[in-house]
Amino acid sequence: MKAFLILEDGTVFEGKSVGSQKEVISEIVFNTSMTGYLEVLTDPSYAGQAVTMTYPLIGNYGVTYADMESRKGWSDGFITREISRMPSNFRCEDTLQKFLEDQDIPGIYGIDTRALTKILREKGTMNGMITTNENYNLDEILPKLKEYTVTGVVKKVSRSEKESFKPGDLGSEKTETKFKVAVIDVGTKNNIIRCLLNRGCEVDVYPCDFNADDVIAAKPDGIMITNGPGDPAECVEIIEQIKKLSESSIPIFAICLGHQLMALAHGFKTYKMKYGHRGANHPVMDLHTRRVYISSQNHGYVVDGESLDETKAKPWFVNVNDKTIEGLEYIGKPVKTVQFHPEANAGPKDSEVLFEEFIKMMGGNQ
Repeated sequence: MKAFLILEDGTVFEGKSVGSQKEVISEIVFNTSMTGYLEVLTDPSYAGQAVTMTYPLIGNYGVTYADMESRKGWSDGFITREISRMPSNFRCEDTLQKFLEDQDIPGIYGIDTRALTKILREKGTMNGMITTNENYNLDEILPKLKEYTVTGVVKKVSRSEKESFKPGDLGSEKTETKFKVAVIDVGTKNNIIRCLLNRGCEVDVYPCDFNADDVIAAKPDGIMITNGPGDPAECVEIIEQIKKLSESSIPIFAICLGHQLMALAHGFKTYKMKYGHRGANHPVMDLHTRRVYISSQNHGYVVDGESLDETKAKPWFVNVNDKTIEGLEYIGKPVKTVQFHPEANAGPKDSEVLFEEFIKMMGGNQ
């Protein structure tokens, strides 16, 4: 079946339909990873977005359900050059096509994803529609595309009630419990929880509408604020609760959206990037050691360096390519945050050592 990707600038790509055949309007973004398509599709940070994979062949190792980063697929749509019809991998349990159908995610393949990515890089991230309707009317569609905005997605992806995990859960190592960590779920990936479990942490995961007083009263050794989707400035109530958490003496480590929310809680600003950072090959530099890590990233917003008050926080990591802030250390507080993903699945694992940094922070609090 034919499928069409229509961009808000009027550009139309014709390809073939895969997965669900429903029509969807979404923000169109691109990811430069060569692997990890299942992790991308099940990453809650992609809620409200349709993802273009720049690597030309996707689906060649199939789907292994244990690799899902959350309970379901969150991407609005999936866009590729070619989808492998015959996956080959000893862990393979299903095809990517079947996964997209089961998760009701519409896809389009057989288009020039290099040309699409060049448009998004030159003009910036834009909205688009994936449709199988050959009789589409551009005059009717384009106004709808321009009106679309991503809203309410944090509440959509967060769990509805508190959930607890112990070492050995989620396929983690069974090890001695040393610490208790409260995880604030604003769109968490399973591997964030797993990285904590592997290091001997008992984990209580709180929904996004958490009450800071309840978290503090539970006396965790540390608090983790996770990744998530959407515009961080929209999360007004969450920011207020995070501000309360940061005023306690409990060590806090925040990732991606959590990094942005912590910055907003301290009066800094964020802004939307032209096309964001999404992929597994982004270099970031530790300003203390000058060491460069290759990191996995997925964000369209960034902390505004010009809004930074260095009496409150100082840059910890910067992006080697565009010099944007990739990490902050807060002055006089046991609070550290990073924009990238140290828990990265499917990789790279360069910066997973930052979880050890968090463990040290909690150790110093005992």
